[in-house]
Amino acid sequence: MCGRIPLVLLPGLLCDHSLWKHQVTALDDVADCQVMVMTEDDTMAGMAARVLAQAPAKFALVGLSMGGYCAFEIMRQAPDRVARLALLDTSHEADAPSRRSERLAWIAKAKLQGLEALIPDHMAMWFHPEHLKDKALVAVAAQSARNVGLAAYERQLTAIMDRLDSAPTLALISCPTLVLCGRQDMATPLHLHEAMADGIEGAELVVVEDSGHLSTLEKPDVVSAALRRWLGVSE
Repeated sequence: MCGRIPLVLLPGLLCDHSLWKHQVTALDDVADCQVMVMTEDDTMAGMAARVLAQAPAKFALVGLSMGGYCAFEIMRQAPDRVARLALLDTSHEADAPSRRSERLAWIAKAKLQGLEALIPDHMAMWFHPEHLKDKALVAVAAQSARNVGLAAYERQLTAIMDRLDSAPTLALISCPTLVLCGRQDMATPLHLHEAMADGIEGAELVVVEDSGHLSTLEKPDVVSAALRRWLGVSE
């Protein structure tokens, strides 16, 4: 424990601790990892407040997708508590009307047909086509979605749809920041990450080749190595 960096990990939509299992193991020698549960709140403000109530006084913060949206809200609520920030496969933009309509359709389908009917759609959107062929890998994400469940899925989507535009927050971020994205991320494409890296002074942009939206599962070694460098720890 002594000397390890407090590291808070925020999962994405329909994701649980398994999203970070590789990083928790790979960084165990340098980081005291805490994976937060993101299922209880239907606002980003509520999610951020819950994370802050459970987090150490000062910590490094990593968020993927919805976790990144929450990380931006944490930077608004308590920027002085965040020593380092990593934004993975996420976006600083608020939902466009078309995106909101898509999310409402997901909720309607899940309520009518059950969450299981949505899982293949999300897997196809999140994984690189080659990784989608890896049944064991996809099974990890699919089980994670089942663990989160329908009620939490609706709460998470509500928080996502109603989140603030974080573009004005970019220029206010002053801590060491990593922006990382799978090159083939269809959910939050590369151009969004390029804009985030441009908007945050000193931010490092890392593009993960042959990866989709779930880079921590698809290319775990690459992501873990990038996080280790961001933490300021040599290999």
